Amino acid sequence: MKTTISVIKADVGSVAGHAVAHKALLKKCDDILNTAQQEGLLEDYHVTNCGDDIDLIMTHKNGEENEEVHQLAWNAFQEATKVARELKLYGAGQDLLSDTFSGNIKGMGPGVAEMEFKERPSDPVIIFCCDKTEPGAFNLPLFRMFADPFNTAGLVIDPSLHNGYEFEVFDVMEHKKVKLSCPSEMYDLLALLGTISRYVIKHIYRKDDNEIAASVSTERLNLMAGRYVGKDDPVAIVRSQSGFPAAGEVVEPFSFPHLVGGWMRGSHNGPLMPVAQRNAHPIRFDGPPRVIALGFQIADAKLVGPLDLFDDPAFDRSRDQASEVAEYMRRHGPFEPHRLPADEMEYTTLPGVLEKLEDRFEDID
Repeated sequence: MKTTISVIKADVGSVAGHAVAHKALLKKCDDILNTAQQEGLLEDYHVTNCGDDIDLIMTHKNGEENEEVHQLAWNAFQEATKVARELKLYGAGQDLLSDTFSGNIKGMGPGVAEMEFKERPSDPVIIFCCDKTEPGAFNLPLFRMFADPFNTAGLVIDPSLHNGYEFEVFDVMEHKKVKLSCPSEMYDLLALLGTISRYVIKHIYRKDDNEIAASVSTERLNLMAGRYVGKDDPVAIVRSQSGFPAAGEVVEPFSFPHLVGGWMRGSHNGPLMPVAQRNAHPIRFDGPPRVIALGFQIADAKLVGPLDLFDDPAFDRSRDQASEVAEYMRRHGPFEPHRLPADEMEYTTLPGVLEKLEDRFEDID
């Protein structure tokens, strides 16, 4: 029987603005998932947070998009929202775009990354969780993991990786998808992935046998709600070793704190800073954007771990560089490229400010 990993996240309330999920919310989710494990719905689980987002990491035998598992996550977020409202936390329930569950949590606000696979004799899996950014933030790191030989030596010297991977890319604006093969279609792939606000990696498969390698949450909250309700704060699942990039090759791309959209009010570009989970509470200008990496071994659908992979002094220089880039970007104030370009600002609160100027614009002679 195959094992399924479901990672479902949502922001349902935070302390002192958009900073960190309260421990009482994590405890409520833990209690609910523990009951589900005792009743046999889940094989195992781990509850964590990246900033103000609660991340539910669950293993089970029910396959992807299972209604019971999705409803479990929905119920956990609903109950945590009740606690958030009692504590008058900021943004209580903000990622929940509906009052009732409709059979699948997708499209209802929370982000979802899932994958089902037959376990290998040893199956390391790395879970990435972000705060203050969008799903396209994973485009560059995932490309480097699975297509860039300057990052992943195994693509050159390991026969089990040498034939490459297939990338499934979502167009989140037009609700379409395309599969592109690397290395043969690498340039076509890059033509899409560079537009991180629109084209987003959803899945990656090993070409040799179509085995799942990575899965990303691609939900865009502003597109679902029709207004700005918070940034998407994506999660990703990546398998490593023995036919996939080594664990070190998986985390290496994050040593470069690349610019991503998000940060304050979801309206600014900033560096993605790799941090230990204990430091995943963005404060400065609600940022800079953060990413954590938790490593697990999967053993008969049980989670062995986690190992906090960015809790490593080897990433100190990356964090210093991210701080320097954040300082540079902040000096631009309300100007681009710190503020997002006009097409992205259409999905924030800026249009409401500009409405009062509409009648004052005149044609240029």
